[in-house]
Amino acid sequence: MPYEEGPYIQVACFCDQVIEDKSGAISLIRIIDTITHSVGGPNTPEEMQPFSRTLTPVLSLKSGVARGRNSLTIKPELPTGESKDPLLFTVHFEGEEKGTNLILQMNFLFQYEGLYWFEIWLPDHKLTAIPIRVRYNRSMTIVA
Repeated sequence: MPYEEGPYIQVACFCDQVIEDKSGAISLIRIIDTITHSVGGPNTPEEMQPFSRTLTPVLSLKSGVARGRNSLTIKPELPTGESKDPLLFTVHFEGEEKGTNLILQMNFLFQYEGLYWFEIWLPDHKLTAIPIRVRYNRSMTIVA
């Protein structure tokens, strides 16, 4: 498939909420690229402990010359450079300006502070990557 001629990326992001109307048009609410994990209490750990969070990646692709069924892969990369197991999806392209919207829900375990990348692949071609930075805030309660 000649990727220079499609499919094209219209949107690739994480957001908190997506509204999709009957015609298939989507509205994205609160696009995010940073997660701040806050923990408080008397024995708050110095280092961030792993935590899970549900992410809503949104991909809107326009076909161009692409037609038919394709495999789409999301490959998470940790701040350490380590890759996690890829997530696999099927997308359908009808050609030209027609496209497909993928509105996904994925639960992800964040193990480290830092920059995570979620690479978006069609069979052997990287389309783009979506970043999420994780920050850790701790607040200690001092008992007198």
